[in-house]
Amino acid sequence: MTMIVAKSDFVKSSAEVKQCPADGRLDFAFIGRSNVGKSSLINMLCNRIALAKVSATPGKTQLINHFLINDRFYIVDLPGYGYAKVSKSLKNDFQKIIRSYILERENMAILFVLVDSRHEPQKIDLEFMRFLGEEGVPFAIIFTKADKLSEKQLNDSIERYKSRMLEEWEEMPQYFISSSAHSVGRDEILDYIDGICKELENAN
Repeated sequence: MTMIVAKSDFVKSSAEVKQCPADGRLDFAFIGRSNVGKSSLINMLCNRIALAKVSATPGKTQLINHFLINDRFYIVDLPGYGYAKVSKSLKNDFQKIIRSYILERENMAILFVLVDSRHEPQKIDLEFMRFLGEEGVPFAIIFTKADKLSEKQLNDSIERYKSRMLEEWEEMPQYFISSSAHSVGRDEILDYIDGICKELENAN
């Protein structure tokens, strides 16, 4: 049975990883290139219209934003990477925030890397995932904006991505297909999060 999100609350924004909540709850973090649909996906998962701020301006998320779900775990909205129309110094700050969170946040259970399903595999996404692999960071891929493609176009796009990933990965990482406009992928992603929570809760 798919987890029901009965409660979702914004908790805080942090400029540094040491400012993040320290209550021991798990983080499920979301990241991607600017304009990949991250805020819309988070709102869709949480069944809230404007929990995460959606903007037409790339690079809007500049802090680590924590949202508490069912008083059980956090969904974390991380700054986007690449192509944001922001100053060079601000981009560097993004990189510092992202890197320190990913490598230092012990509560992070998994990082969801969002990829726009409409595009060919992007160098910056592939390099970012390579970095995660080299650092041993657990991650899954979410292909966004699936509603913008026909079923055949979507399947072809994902097959291209698989082929590209398997050039340097032993196997394709766990992945999901989503459309925030039609709630596609919501149950699968929430089930995946619920499974990780139960697994770690039972281990303790």
